[in-house]
Amino acid sequence: MKIFGASILLSLSALGPVCAQTAQQNPSAPVTPCPPAVAEIATCYSDKDANGAFILGVMPKNWNGNLVVYAHGGPSLVPYNAETSKADLNKYAISVKLGYAWVASTYRREGYGVRMAATDTDNARKYFIERVAKPKRTILHGASYGGIVGAKLLEIYAKSPDGKINYDGAFLNSGLVAGALKGYDFRVDLRAVYQHYCQNMPRPDEPQYPLWMGLPADSKLTLQGLEALIDECTGAMKPADARTAQQKERLANIINVVGIPANLLVRHMQSSTLLFSGIVHGMMKGRNPFSNTGVVYKGSSNDIALNRDVARFAADPSAVADLRYDGEVTGNIPVPVVSIHSVNDPQVAVEHQTFYREAARRGGSADRLVQAYTTEAEHTGQSAPEIAASINALMNWVEQGSKPTAASITDACAKLVATISGPCRYQPDYESKSLETKFYPREIAAR
Repeated sequence: MKIFGASILLSLSALGPVCAQTAQQNPSAPVTPCPPAVAEIATCYSDKDANGAFILGVMPKNWNGNLVVYAHGGPSLVPYNAETSKADLNKYAISVKLGYAWVASTYRREGYGVRMAATDTDNARKYFIERVAKPKRTILHGASYGGIVGAKLLEIYAKSPDGKINYDGAFLNSGLVAGALKGYDFRVDLRAVYQHYCQNMPRPDEPQYPLWMGLPADSKLTLQGLEALIDECTGAMKPADARTAQQKERLANIINVVGIPANLLVRHMQSSTLLFSGIVHGMMKGRNPFSNTGVVYKGSSNDIALNRDVARFAADPSAVADLRYDGEVTGNIPVPVVSIHSVNDPQVAVEHQTFYREAARRGGSADRLVQAYTTEAEHTGQSAPEIAASINALMNWVEQGSKPTAASITDACAKLVATISGPCRYQPDYESKSLETKFYPREIAAR
């Protein structure tokens, strides 16, 4: 695999935005096999940038002249490789089938880092322009964690310092658009509540450490080891009828108090241990950005004992400020954005959309944000016609100036099912509630 060096990255950063009326193709990037969903309709390109991020570019045979720049979910807890983005391309192949070129970065490393990921994603855009083709229009697509990466990318890179446009619009689905501070509060609670009931991270006879750091910096705990500890305490990896009475009680207490599905306990614990460790020891240099001060937990078999004995910790204001700077939206939305979310999302709560909407209002950008809601009980589970309807609505907004509504996207989706397989589950009258109605509120002083 060829690595393009710092000199090319520097030359790319000097490129202006693409405003040509006719898209131009001049591919010189290394070709790679496409994943099955687009293998017969596109050519794929793969490379690695100077920061170590893998780039995957796609050119459809029926190119409409426009480019989708994709920001993926996560953050991953394992290293990326050249094949990583192909799974995302398979999942969102509808963009390529609609005629859009597509490019994605894996990000340079695993773990949290919104501004880092935004820079890597924008470098993928620059690479595509330099090595594959110059599009007429460029839109961003951010999914899950890629939603906050995409939202932050727009704030930083949508317009060049001279005012030229790099991104004409953005489409977000199931986005973590509230960022880590608000979006990870329930995982902070999970870390404390889990330890209260399980007492195995750390065990009483092991060196103790504050739970806000997730794990000690020198921890050797692996994903498999974490799963074993969770299963030891709760039986979460076993069929329900194979759990002991004690495991059933602990599991019920944890999920009832924190308000997460039992089948996502391991997924969220991965974040509240391994991911938190990376944030605290890497980005925060040992400072604590998390707090559960003043939280009153409810739903256990003994709330009095839980609230009396659970570990408490207050955030370092400087760490809060730094984490907010890295990955919280300011309300500056410089281009049209269509953001969709399932009202039943079990992983990234739909209430994130309220935070984004309120930030846009405070920032004077509410007229550049349209939100629409689906009903599947799955994270990033929107169907091909649901996604196509949103992308089409965005492009019509960008090119014709016709701002869509939740109702118009719903109607467009209903028409697309005649030619694109999949359901339409939009709920045009839905409006999300505040995050404080979903998660335990924090003390204002802690933030």
